[in-house]
Amino acid sequence: MKRVLRWLLRLDQPAASRTAVEIATEVERNYRWNLTVNVLDGTCFWFGASFISSATIVPLFISKLTPDPLALGLAAVIAQGTWYLPQLFTANGVERLARMKPVVVNLGFFTERLPIFVLVLAALVAGTAPFLALALFLIGLAWHGLGAGVVATAWQDLIARCFPVDRRGRFMGTTMFAGIGMGALGAILSTWLLGTLPFPANFAVLFSIAAGAITLSWVFLALTREPVQPATAPRQSNRQFWTGLPAILRQDANFRRFLVARLLLAGGAMGVGFVTVAAVHRWAVPDSTVGLYTAALLGGQTAGNLAFGFLADRYGHKLSLEIGGLSTALAFAIAWLAPAPEWYFAVFALLGVSAGAAIVSGILVVLEFGDPTRRPTYVGLVNTGLGLVNAVAPLVGAGLAGLSYEWLFALCAGVNLVGLAAMRWWVREPRWSVAAVECP
Repeated sequence: MKRVLRWLLRLDQPAASRTAVEIATEVERNYRWNLTVNVLDGTCFWFGASFISSATIVPLFISKLTPDPLALGLAAVIAQGTWYLPQLFTANGVERLARMKPVVVNLGFFTERLPIFVLVLAALVAGTAPFLALALFLIGLAWHGLGAGVVATAWQDLIARCFPVDRRGRFMGTTMFAGIGMGALGAILSTWLLGTLPFPANFAVLFSIAAGAITLSWVFLALTREPVQPATAPRQSNRQFWTGLPAILRQDANFRRFLVARLLLAGGAMGVGFVTVAAVHRWAVPDSTVGLYTAALLGGQTAGNLAFGFLADRYGHKLSLEIGGLSTALAFAIAWLAPAPEWYFAVFALLGVSAGAAIVSGILVVLEFGDPTRRPTYVGLVNTGLGLVNAVAPLVGAGLAGLSYEWLFALCAGVNLVGLAAMRWWVREPRWSVAAVECP
């Protein structure tokens, strides 16, 4: 097994030592190519992801299998936590790698892409064995999420290597604009499929489209030209790595404050997985309307992605995260007080804007903290922390949802306002901070 893993990760291939100028020249030479193939990767991925939207399609499918809100809570934990949780556990190994692409492409095919086909199997058996379908569905979601998290630190380092710091925002924004724009078209198609085909055939088709598109995105990702960089981080045991983490938090006060603010904003999103179900329970909206909610969500995210990408390149990522936090607070306030189901289109649009900020700036801002050689560790600290919050928060949300959706949404709005205040007045933009070290 170890030999197979070494082959998959290309650990037996040496990396020649190069100067920073040589690496920067290669980055510029391959910039347009890498921009093209990674935009195509994102376009296909997010088109496929719209057919398994954790905010709309996933809770709707689960509601067809069981009325138990705990199942919805587990799905929300998986959707919001699994990508984040493994990242700190992989950081020590990733820091010692010269090549990130083999981790993302070779290992990622088995850990992240393949399990989408399990969702198709779950839909195929849903009509005759709903409990089995629910188990398969949750297993497939967890396998996909955790598998994506295993390769996530390497993917983020790959992005940092391929794109200069002042062009990462526009890359991510353009990628997500194209991807979520296609996802909005996918939402329209999913609306038609949900309203036209009977259950569970409609979901089998949705999940099959998702599997095909996400597999195609992997093909484009595999075409990335990585500027291989010999690992310079000192080799350390797992024990040394874990015992050294508190020192990072003690020494980097701005990063510590950022982490607290980011976790508060994540905790304020505990109700995202219950917005669709609240609309269904309160106003009995049809399945086709849920598809339109997905379109509103993706429409907001499409606009947010493009705007935040260019905004962040010019003004830094902190401002984008503040706007995202405000959007989330407004979304839950409207969901709390909405007098009619039509108001939920604004809720989902605002949640989409917030998701755009979280994806574009929530990912990229961490790459600007600390020494570039410790980048995977900084990424792991933030994202595994988010994973822990995202694993617990939906369970708290499930308990509150069992009592009252209104109380849940009111609490979410309040927590987001606290997180917004912390990010705004407690955290310095790392790009302009005296302590910031520009990433290559």
